[in-house]
Amino acid sequence: MDQPLAAKHPQAHPLTLRVVGYGHPDATALIARVQAEYVARYGSPDEAPIDPALFDPPAGLFLLAYDGTTPVATGAWRRSPVLALGGTNAVEVKRMYVVPERRGRGAARAVLAELERTAADAGHDLAVLETGLKQPEAIALYRSCGYVEVPGFGHYAGSPLSRCFGKRL
Repeated sequence: MDQPLAAKHPQAHPLTLRVVGYGHPDATALIARVQAEYVARYGSPDEAPIDPALFDPPAGLFLLAYDGTTPVATGAWRRSPVLALGGTNAVEVKRMYVVPERRGRGAARAVLAELERTAADAGHDLAVLETGLKQPEAIALYRSCGYVEVPGFGHYAGSPLSRCFGKRL
């Protein structure tokens, strides 16, 4: 599924979103970059266990956003047992990342919107996610897209730096 997205910012090129496997070389490269960013912000990489197969359709989805032929953003969802906000069939949003040189131009918002759309199309009625206090731009994005805080869940549920959010789809 290659889907061109019109840029909202005149300096940005339109993005193309592609569904790929978690192990796709461009996905692997951007996952390494986000892990390096976690080390810079938190002192260690994300240590939550990840099973790449959980991001394969129909159980999940992994997206890459391209600016021309250059991969610039990632985002994914996988099924989740979390129940919040009256939802009954949740997905967890994972691996949201935009390369620093492409930030502030709508890439994360476009990826998140497509993740929400595809999750809803797959029959899910709730998206949940976990992020950290040292990622204020991520928290601002999620709040601006209608996400609200939900009780902590997952690997970092007890961490004082962790914040969990959810949104009905």
